[in-house]
Amino acid sequence: MDVLRTLAVTLLSLAAGGAFAATAEKIDKPNIVVVLADDLGYADVGFNGSKDIVTPNLDKLASEGMTFNEAYTAHPFCGPSRAALMTGRYPHKIGSQFNLPVRGSFVGIPTEDKFVSKVLQENGYFTGAVGKWHLGEAPEYHPNRRGFDEFYGFLGGGHNYFPELFKKLYANQKAQGLTNIDPYIRPLEHNGKEVEENEYITDALSREGVNFVRKAAETGKPFFLYLAYNAPHSPLQAKQEDMAKFPDIKDKDRRTYAGMVYAMDRGVGELVDTLKSTGQLDNTLIVFFSDNGGDKRYGANNDPLREGKGSVFEGGFRTPMVMHWPKQIKAGSRFEHPVKALDLFPTFASLAGAELEPGNKLDGKNLVPFLKSGEAPHKDELIFALRHRGSYSDAAVRRNEWKAVKVGENTPWKLFNIEQDKEETRDLADKHPLMLRDMVREMEVWSWDNAQPGWFHIHKEGALWRQHGMPRFDKTFSTD
Repeated sequence: MDVLRTLAVTLLSLAAGGAFAATAEKIDKPNIVVVLADDLGYADVGFNGSKDIVTPNLDKLASEGMTFNEAYTAHPFCGPSRAALMTGRYPHKIGSQFNLPVRGSFVGIPTEDKFVSKVLQENGYFTGAVGKWHLGEAPEYHPNRRGFDEFYGFLGGGHNYFPELFKKLYANQKAQGLTNIDPYIRPLEHNGKEVEENEYITDALSREGVNFVRKAAETGKPFFLYLAYNAPHSPLQAKQEDMAKFPDIKDKDRRTYAGMVYAMDRGVGELVDTLKSTGQLDNTLIVFFSDNGGDKRYGANNDPLREGKGSVFEGGFRTPMVMHWPKQIKAGSRFEHPVKALDLFPTFASLAGAELEPGNKLDGKNLVPFLKSGEAPHKDELIFALRHRGSYSDAAVRRNEWKAVKVGENTPWKLFNIEQDKEETRDLADKHPLMLRDMVREMEVWSWDNAQPGWFHIHKEGALWRQHGMPRFDKTFSTD
């Protein structure tokens, strides 16, 4: 452990003209804050070029830290994406390719897959999760059992935003004697106990993130905060005063969505202010990104990327991303190479000086040396996206500037130069057939040890999976 910690300190304190700033100070284990948006569009933050939605606090983090051109999540849906973030594994390797069932879930991310929160907790971190969980509702999958000392939020995949509305709906269903109640209207909880929440949910989660930071300051320990907003995920519900910030947006859904993003941005500002006031900002690494691409049905904008949430085109799993760490990350820097949310597990573990268990199969890399040097962490390596549908799978694989994509059951693979054509409109498969075939074959090999799904989001998905003999990878990876 001492060797790993010394390595992390050395990497962070060297100046090599890369993203990390020069410093002669000794660096203790940093606090780590992950702020995760839900279904945020690629072009819906100021630092990524938004022209109608303003995000002043996120933009300030970006101007004082590092932004990423090409940050990828491990799946274009929220449940599998979050499972990957916590385990450091592609969700297909652990049977979590689908969102968890909507109601009455007795399944969750396998407990043999240790979460990064548990690794940090075992290495002296005070840990907290605030907001959306979506990784299992049964007791054995509860945040407090997966490495979090504190949890405030909801266990399902989403929630209504206004307490005066969801509490009334919940009371009505309870009065009818229902037990399998819509998770979007259930009470929030704190460490397993229901709480009376009276604030707009995004503001409530920001409040609890602030409370955790204050509590962490009193412990004297480094801390890990996972602040997982459900904004701007549907239902589209914004405060009138937040929507009023965008009078020039005429489309109602877009204006509501903008208000939801603005509320989240406000919360980020409150969190940063609290880190400052408690003297913890300088030694805190903040990472902000989204769980997947924006949902265009509900007002999101992923321009210039193609499509959105659920797609293996860039708009489905490429996300805005910022890293902020005063005195360590150079202000205004931009990382031009592909990175993965899967890289965060090994990065955090390294910064914590954690010794990972033998045989631990992580699908990402410690980013620290690459952010220092400016070199590509995944040069000549493959980045995958795989989304199962009823009788076929959409698939994508990227290597360096090339990306191969297959969308639809009886459609051919296409090849794009993603550096020159991020919109994915110019198919170059006919010009580079051998390259295309090679990339597809490599993805096929990657798929060989994919696990069977441990669950399906709805019964129909499971029925179709069995009916069509899925995953039918012989069809997926055919280039004939």
